[in-house]
Amino acid sequence: MSEESTFGGEAPNTQNTATQSTATQSIAIEETKLSAARSANGEREHGAPPLGAVRFAMLGAALRLGLRDFVKKPVYGLGFALFYVLGGWAMVWLTLASGQSYWLTFAAIGFPLLGPFAAVGLYEVSLRLERGWEMNWPLIAGVVMRQSKRQLPSICAVIIIVFLFWFFLGHMIFALFLGLSVMTNVSSSLEVYFTANGMMMLGFGSVVGFLFALLLYMITVLSLPLLLDRELDFVTAMITSFQYVQSHFLVMLIWAGMVAGLTFAAMIPGFLGLFVIFPVVGHASWHLYAQIKAAGAA
Repeated sequence: MSEESTFGGEAPNTQNTATQSTATQSIAIEETKLSAARSANGEREHGAPPLGAVRFAMLGAALRLGLRDFVKKPVYGLGFALFYVLGGWAMVWLTLASGQSYWLTFAAIGFPLLGPFAAVGLYEVSLRLERGWEMNWPLIAGVVMRQSKRQLPSICAVIIIVFLFWFFLGHMIFALFLGLSVMTNVSSSLEVYFTANGMMMLGFGSVVGFLFALLLYMITVLSLPLLLDRELDFVTAMITSFQYVQSHFLVMLIWAGMVAGLTFAAMIPGFLGLFVIFPVVGHASWHLYAQIKAAGAA
C-alpha cells in the first residue's frame, strides 16, 4: 500500500487510506530500528528480549506487512509453498492409489519436521527486506541450512513427539468409544460415526485434538522467530512463547484462529491456495513478533 499525497479537498475515505498506510509504514520503520538483534555478519544478541503487549491492531498490520513482503519478493514465498503443495498432492495420491491411510501419518510427521525450516526461510526474507540486506536464494538457503546446526531441530523433535502422542491417544479414544462396535470398515461405512458412541468419540476427540493443537501453537508461535533472531536455547524459546500466549491469551488465540482459518481455506482448492496463504502468513508471523518486540523495547 503506497502513501498518497493529501490535499485540502480530499475525500475522507482517501484520508483513511493514507492514515492506514502511514501507520503501516511507521510500524515497519520501528521494526527495522528495534528488531536489529542480528548483525549482517550473523552475530546475534543473547537471551530473550523484552516483549511488549500485543494489541488487536497489530494482527491486521502484520497481515498487511506480510502481504507487502510477498508482493515484493514472491519467488521465495512461492518456492517454499511449492514444497507443501507438492507434498499434499503426493500424500493424497498415495493414499487414494494404495487405499492405505498410513501415508497420511508420514505426511503428518514429515510436514512438522520440515515446516519450521520453511518458516525460518520466510522470516529471513522479511528480515532482509526490513534492513535492506542483500537477498538471493543461496543466502536464504544458507540461513535455513545453518538452522540444522542450531536449536531448530530440537523444536522439530518436540513437535513430532507431540504428534506421535496424539496419534497414540487418538487410537485409544477410538478403541474406548467404538472398540466394542460391530466390525466395520470406518473408511467407507460412515454410519458408525452417527451412533451415540460415534458422536461422543468425535466430540471428545475434537476437544483433545484442539488442546494438542493449542499446545503446539503456544510453544512455537514466538519460539521460531526468537531462534532466528536471538541466540538462546530451544527450551527457553518455547517457555517464553508459552508464557507470552498465556499472558495475552485472547489476542493470541484470535491470531491462531485467523491463521488456522486462512490455512484451511487455502487447502480446499486442491492445496493451491497455499501458494499465497503460506508465504503471507509466514511473513506476517515474523512481523507480529517484530511488533511485539518493538513494543517491549519502547
